[in-house]
Amino acid sequence: MPVPRSRFLSCLVAAAAVLAMPAVAWAQPQQGYPERPIKLIVPFAPGGATDILGRLLATALGERLGQPMVVENRAGAGTVVGASIVAKAPADGYTLLLGANTTFTLNPAIRNNLPYDPLRSFTQLGLVADMGLLLVAHNDTPGSTLKDVIAQTRAAPEKFSYGSYGTGSSVHFGGEVLKSTTGARMLHVPFNGSAPNLTALMGGQVQFAVDTVVASTPLIKAGKIKPIVALGAQRLALLPNVPTVAESGYPGFDMGSWFAFVGPAGLPAPVQGRLEKALADTMASAEFKKKLVDIGMTPSWSNGEGLRTRIERELPAMRAVAARADIRGD
Repeated sequence: MPVPRSRFLSCLVAAAAVLAMPAVAWAQPQQGYPERPIKLIVPFAPGGATDILGRLLATALGERLGQPMVVENRAGAGTVVGASIVAKAPADGYTLLLGANTTFTLNPAIRNNLPYDPLRSFTQLGLVADMGLLLVAHNDTPGSTLKDVIAQTRAAPEKFSYGSYGTGSSVHFGGEVLKSTTGARMLHVPFNGSAPNLTALMGGQVQFAVDTVVASTPLIKAGKIKPIVALGAQRLALLPNVPTVAESGYPGFDMGSWFAFVGPAGLPAPVQGRLEKALADTMASAEFKKKLVDIGMTPSWSNGEGLRTRIERELPAMRAVAARADIRGD
């Protein structure tokens, strides 16, 4: 006996409802995200500028998302340890990363066996801030301008060296690009962090150092070291009298550190959208911007697509720098 058309249609509707149930059940947690505290991995040691940035960001985002965001410092291997944790985490929005250009463009340029891909392993959520770098000198080193540095290091390269806070770091790349752009000649000496780098400079173990504005400014203002040039495109807010490399005769020069907010690859669209909006609203806050400036950072927001574009643009350039300067990962 044939099934009536009305009953057949009813059966189809019922079957469709049953099939849709898992999708609805899966969608509900996303719509309610976040329902518990969120972990923010900061791949740097506690106490530094990046740690402070992470805690400011966690507090602000937690308030907007309605759940605490808890910072977990997982330093090691030039951000590789922390980045790997997030790359392998569940794509549910409860484990996020405050990464840096070291994570996304420098490590891939010098390490052949990274446990993550700088693009495919993450969901890009947005850029957060830039941090300026500068060339500083021991007080007894002759000269006070980039022109002086270039002239004396060309004349006697065996007498001059510059320190950084590690092989493959943003300041190492900055120093090597400065050398190749200007023709300055000096040996690179890596140290394990800004403190030993700048301590070696003050002690005369190296004549120059490249380091961050955050670490260098207190020593400059105390008269313990002297600034030569800022490596970024703009003068530094904390050191407005220090000229840039571009102003010193090399237009277009721009090297620095930057920081970005990402999650594991494959974040559900509702979760990604919620996080991107929370970040955008946070970065639009005048109060939050002032907090970044006060610690030596420059607010520099763009959305996830802007972050992806920056990584894609900078990665080939950093690979070229690494090849030219023979920079290799440990």
